Amino acid sequence: MNPYRQSRIKPRLELRAQVIGAVRAFFQTAGYLEVTTPIRIPAPAPEAHIEAPPTGDWFLQASPELCMKRLLAAGYEKIFQICPCFRAGERGDRHLPEMTLLEWYTAHADYRDMMTQCERLIKHVVKSLGLPGLQYQGAAIDLEGSWPRLTVAEAFAHHGSQSITSALANGRFDEILGLEIEPALGTARPVFLYDYPAQCAALARRKAADPDIAERFELYIAGLELCNAFSELTDPVEQRVRFQQALDQRAAAGKARYPLPETFLATLSDMPAAAGTALGIDRLVMLLADTACIDDVVSFIPEEL
Repeated sequence: MNPYRQSRIKPRLELRAQVIGAVRAFFQTAGYLEVTTPIRIPAPAPEAHIEAPPTGDWFLQASPELCMKRLLAAGYEKIFQICPCFRAGERGDRHLPEMTLLEWYTAHADYRDMMTQCERLIKHVVKSLGLPGLQYQGAAIDLEGSWPRLTVAEAFAHHGSQSITSALANGRFDEILGLEIEPALGTARPVFLYDYPAQCAALARRKAADPDIAERFELYIAGLELCNAFSELTDPVEQRVRFQQALDQRAAAGKARYPLPETFLATLSDMPAAAGTALGIDRLVMLLADTACIDDVVSFIPEEL
């Protein structure tokens, strides 16, 4: 018997290559430029709950977001990237400390436009693979038609043990979202969870009609979070305040203090109105390969290195 795990998962790695090829074809056909930005950066975007691994005095990127937004500021309007990203302390059936992320940005678009793009992308990938539909862990997921959209407040009201207002006041927002709400999302059809509390979206634009809400969404399929997206904040003054608030949260929790990404902040005022999406390639392949463990769709896991 072949002792190598890689031999057993070869069909899934072949599927992974087909998925990445279909993703590239989708964006290239739509006129997007594929870009490559550095993965080692002097300052990550400060976020309270994401740990960027240090490498010398710099950091491995948790996302290519800052550099890609600088390209938007330089005049690039439709860009995408498939790249490794790193998050310390993340390991489990759905998490790896090194993951593969698809990130794309569209100038003069907002988060509702991104919902439509996400839907079209995944339908395109499924069709390109010749799949009749999506079957995941014994459930048939209906991809037809426009996918439902559910506000975060509605999700807490329908699936949570307390309201979103109470959850935020009690410091239980992430707990209830992760343990009570996420497993119930997208079980029959994909669902967009949108309009997050502004304090839960450090780089997203606030809604003009309700500044307590940020124009952010996540896509869920079969209880699995597949992507995170938002209308981009382009005000450098407000972004600096948001970053400082995140740094204060990190300090209060005893976490590493990051330097502010000053080069990014200096270019932010030149960035046009835009929207961006980060989608986990590993998780997308998990869905299409019908496996509950992320280990089954990557060539090497940390424990093998």
